[in-house]
Amino acid sequence: MAPDDRAADLLRAAAAAAGRIVVLTGAGVSAPSGIPTFRGADGFWTIGSRNYRPEELATAAAFAEFPDELWAWYLQRAAACRAAQPNAAHQAIAALERAFGDRFVLVTQNIDGLHQRAGSSPARTLEIHGSLHRWRCSDGCSPPEPLPADLPADGDGLAPATAARLRCRCGAWRRPHVLWFDEFYDEANYRFDSALAAVDAAALLLVIGTTGATNLPNHMVERAAGRGVAVVVQNLEPSRFTALAERLPRGAVALGDAAVEVPRLAALLGA
Repeated sequence: MAPDDRAADLLRAAAAAAGRIVVLTGAGVSAPSGIPTFRGADGFWTIGSRNYRPEELATAAAFAEFPDELWAWYLQRAAACRAAQPNAAHQAIAALERAFGDRFVLVTQNIDGLHQRAGSSPARTLEIHGSLHRWRCSDGCSPPEPLPADLPADGDGLAPATAARLRCRCGAWRRPHVLWFDEFYDEANYRFDSALAAVDAAALLLVIGTTGATNLPNHMVERAAGRGVAVVVQNLEPSRFTALAERLPRGAVALGDAAVEVPRLAALLGA
């Protein structure tokens, strides 16, 4: 059976089944909107005379050492995401939610907010890496709140007035509501248990634009595979997830640009 036919059969069968339609997305969904992948060249940031890699910057340790410089980096990223527009892949995923209602769950690694701007509802969207558009107290005295859109993001450091706004009412720094490399998934902030529970109730796991570089997405895909859930992987290029899907009795792969392939897959599902 040709790969496209295999994917079509799995998608149609999942649409007719009783289980959930679970979509897991990564950076490949937002790349057509002009959002570079986190580990790309845009991830580097110079502090003093040193260039930092994103794995070094996006850490609680870095935030403790130079919170103002780290905030300048995050404010620039948040501004770039606000300037971007959702693409056809985001729109197709929002259409899937409208088609399947409470059967649908979106689990996203993306922190850019484009899914919600395309119409995906907060109630059915699990942001397992947090959001660039929210902040919370670094001492835990308050829950995540919307990040003010008027915070300057000029990249030249923080003005005193901006730095003052980044302080919580308790006096501690507020922090970006994102999962850092030296932190662990949890349910309260990053919906760890909810993401796995969605897979346990799934008829289909549709994996889009992620290569499996982080822990929870790996758990989700491996759990789905172990339970015999249909797994369809869409990615621009081959990855460990596409290799796994090709080996599964109920797996299929669709390679190509997400803005082209995801609407096609969503149409096969009936959206």
